[in-house]
Amino acid sequence: MTRVALMSCMRNEGIHVLEWLAYHRVIGFGPVVICSNDCIDGSDHLLDTLANHGQIDHLPNPLTPGTPPQASGIARALAHLKDSPADWLAHLDSDEFLNIAPGAAPVQELVARAGDAHTIALPWRFFGDSGHADWPGETLPAFTACEAAPDPATVKFKSLFRHRAFASASDHMPTAPRIEAPLAVNAAGEPLSSAVLHGPPRARYHPVETALRGGAVVNHYATRSTDVFLLKAERGRGMGPPFDKYRPGSKWHRLTNRNEGQDRTILRRWPEVAAELARLRALPGVTAAETACRAWFAASRIASIHRTKGTAA
Repeated sequence: MTRVALMSCMRNEGIHVLEWLAYHRVIGFGPVVICSNDCIDGSDHLLDTLANHGQIDHLPNPLTPGTPPQASGIARALAHLKDSPADWLAHLDSDEFLNIAPGAAPVQELVARAGDAHTIALPWRFFGDSGHADWPGETLPAFTACEAAPDPATVKFKSLFRHRAFASASDHMPTAPRIEAPLAVNAAGEPLSSAVLHGPPRARYHPVETALRGGAVVNHYATRSTDVFLLKAERGRGMGPPFDKYRPGSKWHRLTNRNEGQDRTILRRWPEVAAELARLRALPGVTAAETACRAWFAASRIASIHRTKGTAA
């Protein structure tokens, strides 16, 4: 079976790690590389425990001043995967879940349809808070409200790409191709312009209407519940300097908190995900480490909500 690697950069996201990992293992990803920086929620211990059991590769990601965490982490992951048996790689955050029609097919189907291409466009689809003010404990079963469809005027993309064909990558797509004419396709294998792969990092493939086709999207749970969203402000941005992004009512919140549609297709694999979650939690030390992350979140969310109310007053 084709090996398809997955990487992520995380900070203080311990309450999300196991579900994100279990889901993406079920749809065929592996190896999984997670870079972490400046964690105070205990997630670095959880990641170390998973790594000790051979479930992930955990790379500490100490930062130099002025370097965005994701830029540093992606560079570390690419170097780490240099000699990996996996030719393909996706970079997905802990709030991003790749949904392949008809409901999380194996990721190997995507790379098979891509043929000789070097990168596959994966459009974002925003999922809102589904009315949850408080974190319900899991993402996929609880957050099914979403935008009716990705908007061609504003949609951004993630990528699944042949990592050895590029010298670097941004959080959205590979950059600095090592070959003269890299090929880009949508999830159905239809050709796209490769111009975006040259020059500064971009987040949109063209033509957008073609890039949106193909039957695979990244479910982007950028909001989740109100308490989770508020804590993102204290975690900080993965790319670039901080700004007033993670505030209820902000431009980003209005853009991402979309609840006008419903999509439950990703849950077709939920029984397998639940079984994988149970397997991971049965590994020595994993449940205790996750419980510590949940305890930190419970204490921190109360403090964050109080600070927000004080600011509003």
